Amino acid sequence: MENVEDLSKKIWQGLKEMDSTALKEYIHSEPIFVHMGVTLTRDEEIEVIKSERIIYKDVVFEEHTIHPFDSVIVLLNKVKLTAIVGGEEVINPFVVTEVYTENKDKLELISFSYTRINY
Repeated sequence: MENVEDLSKKIWQGLKEMDSTALKEYIHSEPIFVHMGVTLTRDEEIEVIKSERIIYKDVVFEEHTIHPFDSVIVLLNKVKLTAIVGGEEVINPFVVTEVYTENKDKLELISFSYTRINY
C-alpha cells in the first residue's frame, strides 16, 4: 500500500498541475472538500480547478503530522498556500486536514478541509 505522505504529495501536485486524471485516481469517488465558504464533491473540485476559478500557484509545506485510526489515516498539513482566486493572488496560512481510508488495499482521500490559521 502506498505511503500516505507520498499520496498527499501526488494530490497536491495534481491540484497544482490541474491534472484531473491523477486526482480521480487518488481521490475517492465521493469525498468532501471544504474550502473557506464552500463544500464540494470531487467532481466539483476538479471543475473549479479546470475552470481556473482557483489556481494553485505555490504551496509551502511547513510541517505535518500523521494520525492513524484503524482503517483511517488523518494527515494534518500546515501550509502557506499561494493561489489565484477570482483573478487575484492570495496567500493564506492553513492547516489542511486530509483524511484517507483503505479501500481494496489502497489509500484514497475521502476529505480535504482547509482551516485558516493566524500566526
